[in-house]
Amino acid sequence: MTAHPDPTSPGGYRTLAEMDADLVDCRACPRLVAWREQVGRDKRAAFRDQDYWARPVPGLGPADAKLLLVGLAPAAHGGNRTGRMFTGDQSGDFLFKAMYAVGLTNQPYAIDSDDGLRLLGVRVTAPVHCAPPENKPTPGERDTCRHWLITELGLLAPTVRAVLTLGAFGWQTLLPILSQAGWEVPRPRPKFGHGVHLSLPPTRADREPLEVFGCYHVSQHNTFTGRLTPAMLEDVLARAKSAAGL
Repeated sequence: MTAHPDPTSPGGYRTLAEMDADLVDCRACPRLVAWREQVGRDKRAAFRDQDYWARPVPGLGPADAKLLLVGLAPAAHGGNRTGRMFTGDQSGDFLFKAMYAVGLTNQPYAIDSDDGLRLLGVRVTAPVHCAPPENKPTPGERDTCRHWLITELGLLAPTVRAVLTLGAFGWQTLLPILSQAGWEVPRPRPKFGHGVHLSLPPTRADREPLEVFGCYHVSQHNTFTGRLTPAMLEDVLARAKSAAGL
């Protein structure tokens, strides 16, 4: 298992760049390591001539972000291929079009790491940083990866004012992490739902109040069936953006 610093410091890291440099070398979950590397070897036919990243995928966005988006995990032929969150797959296409529409990116598409995409005041991350089989991390894999998100929140704490979770997995994983990272989460923990909004007071002097929003995940299952429409996503993004002071 990969050794890592105590996350309460936060993580012994001074910057997100330092954290990400360690994150991309993590091999703590044998099943995920084997899967991401197998996908990188076998490849999808459409990407046969490409070199897959096939490593943990770090968060994307500025280190002084006011808004944090929390997804699930990288897609096998998206982030696991390109090395960048939500980049190179249809879920990412749906997300970045909506983010561009509300002024959170400089362009409405994300193709690869050299496409010129910039996130404006927002960072995108995930509770699990390796692509899992069938897009389903195990509870143990989720818990093993937890320290990275705790550390990320600690490093973002001076500026972050709102968090938007994409899907129930992100919501259920995030709330106990927020409690550990310095915010007061109601008990019993509120249930996930599209458009749910919580206002969390800090439990530490170096934290500010945090606004937390829920949104259906941008999976093809949700977007192809109309469970999540562009208008629905843009509405929640706009609310979160406003709450973050962007």
